Amino acid sequence: MSGPRIAVIGAGWAGLAAAVELAGRAQLTVFEAGREPGGRARRIGVPGSRLDNGQHILIGAYRECLRLMAAVGVDERQALLRLPMRWQRQGGISLSCPRLPAPLHLAVGLLTARGIGWRDKGRLALALQRLKRQAWRVEPDCAVAQWLAEQGQSETLIREFWRPLVLSGLNTPLELASMRVLAAVLRDSLGADRAASDLLLPRVDLSALFPDPAWQWLAARGADLRAGRRVRGVTADSAGVSVDGERFDAAILAVAPYHAAELTAEPALRQLTEAYRYWPIYTVYLQFDGPLRLPAPMCACSGGVGDWLFDRGALMGETGWVAAVMSAPQHLDALAQEELAALVEAEVRRLDPRAGPMLGFRVLTEKRATFASLVDMRRPPQPSPVQSLYLAGDWTHAEYPATLEGAVRSGVAAARAVIARL
Repeated sequence: MSGPRIAVIGAGWAGLAAAVELAGRAQLTVFEAGREPGGRARRIGVPGSRLDNGQHILIGAYRECLRLMAAVGVDERQALLRLPMRWQRQGGISLSCPRLPAPLHLAVGLLTARGIGWRDKGRLALALQRLKRQAWRVEPDCAVAQWLAEQGQSETLIREFWRPLVLSGLNTPLELASMRVLAAVLRDSLGADRAASDLLLPRVDLSALFPDPAWQWLAARGADLRAGRRVRGVTADSAGVSVDGERFDAAILAVAPYHAAELTAEPALRQLTEAYRYWPIYTVYLQFDGPLRLPAPMCACSGGVGDWLFDRGALMGETGWVAAVMSAPQHLDALAQEELAALVEAEVRRLDPRAGPMLGFRVLTEKRATFASLVDMRRPPQPSPVQSLYLAGDWTHAEYPATLEGAVRSGVAAARAVIARL
């Protein structure tokens, strides 16, 4: 490898995206504190299965994710199940969009939706149409709950459509979540071509989806990959960057905001990161004796504890396994793991009354799973306020919430900023 010496600190999706974008243009060294790449979106080892550190989905609008996955050799058709947008909540709203050009696909899906009256269909369509006429911009920013009230959205629409959408997409309660951020997500999905709103459900574990192929691809191109190597300090000056005393021409800091502030001890960066707040995500994995017959690979129960349930047997061949995701949970800390698992089991049996005995469960709690997408939230500039140091991570993306696409786009942006200045 030739070119400037660049350090990438952190091998989550943002750091790997930056490294892949820089490959062939720089001498790369990638530092990763964990033993494996992937950050908060990777597999974990469980006897008899390969579960993920939280259940993630992609959508068709995640173009940079799909581009870089293809670049490192991932076949989308094998790795992802692509479905037209489907919203299936038993006892609530069921909506399925056909494979028609936009916006006809959404119009037909809304017209044929079940569990929602004609008045609410009109209210939902009108709210989306108003956003479209505003070019999907909300100025001034406000909380999603406030905007929904102004649009006359009913309690049913908020409970069955908007709340699950916002919790899944922004991992922030409606009363606090930024409508400006939600509008950007809607612009790139419902407001774009039909394929942009497709659900892309992983058929492989999250490590196999991008981190492992990217790691192997980088190794084959001569990158110096240092897994299990926790960086202790980063110092930048006019001549470059020192990473634990090792000199580089520049560095990309692709870590969580609280780690970024700790590593550099730069007042300007610390001031930027202190404003971030965080919400947890709970993932409950249950294993049943025998296959499940859920209504769809991704579905839910109205009023249930799980925002969405995923049939891992249908998706990944892990017979009898189901994953339930709870985004920004506000009242689950008081529950014992056994109680939470029992609630999810009841929902699975509501969806599939013939489900066999439950064999076991595992509850994963990520206390700081994502940053909160708050109203008028300030994001760090790129390049960063620290010379020769560039920031990456979902928290640095100018518009998106904490998503895989936000992380990947931030890594690509950081890499291109490095290329432009060196």
